[in-house]
Amino acid sequence: MYLLMDVEPLPAQASRIVLAVRPAADADIDDSTFRVEKIPLASLSPKRPTQVLVQVKYISIDAGMRLELIENLPWNHAIPLKIGETMRAETVGVVVQLHRDYKGKFDIGDEVICNAGWVTYGLLEESEIKRIETTDAVNAIDYLGSLGGTGLTAYFGLTDIGKIKSGETCFVSGAAGAVGSTACQLAKIQGAKVVGIAGGPVKCKYLVDELGVDVALDYKSSSFAAEFKKAGHIDVFFDNVGGYMLDMALANLNKRARLVICGGVSQYGKEPTGITGTLNLVPKAARMEGFSVWDYRNQYQEAQRNISRWIEDGKIKCRFYIAEPFERCPQHLANLLKGINVGKMVVRV
Repeated sequence: MYLLMDVEPLPAQASRIVLAVRPAADADIDDSTFRVEKIPLASLSPKRPTQVLVQVKYISIDAGMRLELIENLPWNHAIPLKIGETMRAETVGVVVQLHRDYKGKFDIGDEVICNAGWVTYGLLEESEIKRIETTDAVNAIDYLGSLGGTGLTAYFGLTDIGKIKSGETCFVSGAAGAVGSTACQLAKIQGAKVVGIAGGPVKCKYLVDELGVDVALDYKSSSFAAEFKKAGHIDVFFDNVGGYMLDMALANLNKRARLVICGGVSQYGKEPTGITGTLNLVPKAARMEGFSVWDYRNQYQEAQRNISRWIEDGKIKCRFYIAEPFERCPQHLANLLKGINVGKMVVRV
């Protein structure tokens, strides 16, 4: 179980990590890309009755953060981070200070989720934070995993875009990552045969032994292409990777297949390469569609209720890859993009 600590005495300083140098689209993140800044914690004291000071306990690290470092790419949907701006991130934490005239719904010690970014303490408007509801089975940190943006992405991608049905075959690329691992489990809950694609025997073993996928394919294996075809034709392809793997899926479709374009981590940090198999969508009467989880924000509560129930029933498990220390957030992101993690990566502050 992952617990948020009790409210602690406040320190004199807070830390934040800001963009120092914009990396080229095809460059790796290194120690020069970001810098750590120290600021007086007193400067973050609530100035208005609507403001809340949150001590951050865990920070979500996501592949899409790489897109926020890129400017002037026409396909990039992310808003580029400005030089000197704090890196954005979803976080969970504890309310530690309120304005003296505060009359809102939060109390000192409340566990909350918010987009505080790469910070140790965040000053936010009350409207920007949400109280976390925990149970014996659901922990606060789950709101960065199965109940957070990654889990909700898998949920809406499969149910609304993929329209997964019992008896169908669902392939998931990036299956051992945060979104992919949830997508695998959701597809199993719906009664689908699940083929998970990941890199290396450790991740493939995790997919089969812990998540219960029917077939795990190692894309690093020399026999991957043959095993991909042998695994069967695709009804739903939940894609987190893009590139040649998406082309392989396009060549292996069932009639009226649905390709859910969630992400393309193989194309992040480089000039994207085109796919060649789109004409196969025509004879297969197939559909390929991208989406953003933010388009479903009015449906989050219903989705979280369903996912919480499945967590309680043991049908969804979320493994966390806990990274430390906070000051190494840039390196943790670089490691995520290299695929070193199994499960959802978060930084413990």
